[in-house]
Amino acid sequence: MPDMNDDTLARHLRIHGHVQGVYYRASMVEQATRLGLHGWVRNRADGSVEARVQGAPAAVQALIDWARRGPPQARVDGVDVAAAAIEPWDRFLQRDTA
Repeated sequence: MPDMNDDTLARHLRIHGHVQGVYYRASMVEQATRLGLHGWVRNRADGSVEARVQGAPAAVQALIDWARRGPPQARVDGVDVAAAAIEPWDRFLQRDTA
């Protein structure tokens, strides 16, 4: 289980645009891992991508900033960001489509 403290921030993201079939999820896993974050990312049946991310506030913000651009093949039209509960994840992983 990751070391959680009062500085841990958790956010729920919903990414809209041309974000499926463009290596978005795998790229987010790479970015989140590089930033030392925990959580998950998955495609949604409506064509969006959903993610839960947690870690140091600056790292969470860096991933949100990246999510607004995505990988080169993506076209991000918008990212909805909401507060989320801290969960006991020990890494950042790619989940199946929901």
